[in-house]
Amino acid sequence: MNRVLVIDQDRVTRERLGLACLGQDVGVALAENLCEGVRVLLSLPVSLIVADAGALRLTLREHVTLFERVAPQVPVVVTVAPEASLESRVAFELAGFRVLARPVTVQELLEKVAR
Repeated sequence: MNRVLVIDQDRVTRERLGLACLGQDVGVALAENLCEGVRVLLSLPVSLIVADAGALRLTLREHVTLFERVAPQVPVVVTVAPEASLESRVAFELAGFRVLARPVTVQELLEKVAR
């Protein structure tokens, strides 16, 4: 894995995951919101996108289309709160996203992408 894009509105969470990636020799790009994340995707190649569900404001179909257009074939992991409903988790999975409960570790990301 070359570089992970982390899109999260929570600065502390974003930076912790970013530092953990760097600690595992995985490059990282950080974005506070989806617009900033798209700008990163248009300028840097990434191997994985990790987006907080709270940062995703469009419909699931619109997000799938957006990510497929700006980063084709790049897996997307959506992080959700531990108390997120099964219905919302399944909706993300059915849309083609991988889902992990927060807080997320680099090891969980690598395992989820390998599946």
